Amino acid sequence: MRERCGTLRDRWYVACTSRELKGTQPLGRVILEEALVVFRDDAGQVHCFVDRCLHRNAMLSEGHVRDGCLVCPYHGWRYDADGALVHIPSEGPDSQGRKSRSLARFPAREESGLVWVYMGDSDHIAAEPFAFPHHGEAGWESYFMVTPFDNNVTNCVENFMDVPHTITVHAGWFRSDAAQAVHTTVERTDDSVLVTYHQKNDSIGFWSRILNPRGEPVTHTDKFYMPNVTRVDYDFGTSRSFIITSQCTPVSEFHTMVYTAITFRMGVFNKLARALLPPYTRKVIHQDVVIMRNQGESLQRYGDDFSNAPVDVIHHYIESLRDWAADGEKGARPKPQSADVTFYV
Repeated sequence: MRERCGTLRDRWYVACTSRELKGTQPLGRVILEEALVVFRDDAGQVHCFVDRCLHRNAMLSEGHVRDGCLVCPYHGWRYDADGALVHIPSEGPDSQGRKSRSLARFPAREESGLVWVYMGDSDHIAAEPFAFPHHGEAGWESYFMVTPFDNNVTNCVENFMDVPHTITVHAGWFRSDAAQAVHTTVERTDDSVLVTYHQKNDSIGFWSRILNPRGEPVTHTDKFYMPNVTRVDYDFGTSRSFIITSQCTPVSEFHTMVYTAITFRMGVFNKLARALLPPYTRKVIHQDVVIMRNQGESLQRYGDDFSNAPVDVIHHYIESLRDWAADGEKGARPKPQSADVTFYV
């Protein structure tokens, strides 16, 4: 998949949260069908290699870290933080390994509480990891949720940007069918899709009583950033905000790991929201998991011959950007444009 996804490979993808990568235990991850191992050296720095020992192909993620080196679980071959083979136990305690031989390496960085891996050419890194909003800022609280989805990245990000589905998939939890007109502006830039909802009295179910108890005007925007990030913002007046940011890591054609940051500022109610929001957001995401599995199974059977309505311009804009990148950026880049649409929820 990494070899046939065009310039979608030339990006940073989340391998795990910082909390998941602990101590001397490496982690095995799959991104774009490439098996990877990530680990920390003695200084706590993160590293990433192909998850395959040069000796007999055992998975290094089942081994351990010793003296800052990655140790294979089969014969104990040891690799340093640069991936060089530095010790072969069967050659005795003075073995110097074969430093001319090394594991295939991927650039890895730790930012915003996440471990990122660059899947493109390490000599020509063309982007930076996405900066999750307000991470670590005073007055803001946040937590991560890690969720597997049985669908591809394009359909996942479209789902996270799709308001009409909330009245059916999330009925009673996020919205209910009120047949209310929502006037929307959708803009496609060179590498993003930006959506503004012109609806000052929007709500997100019974949680509006906690998030917006004074009934202040609501500003709702959705944003998609190439190739795989969505950001959903609700601002209640000028003092309260609720943000859902999701980074989608492609595991295989129909399997995606989604790293969602729930970020909010509720003033004196921050601690209460921190206690109550996780079970609610987990329920909502589980509902999306179910419908994405439903769609994914059907797509594998029938393909993606979609019938679009005029309000599906968000989907069209996202697909145009991702399809152009997946095709290796051949032909003309999709032009920036905007559209005004109205739908009912």
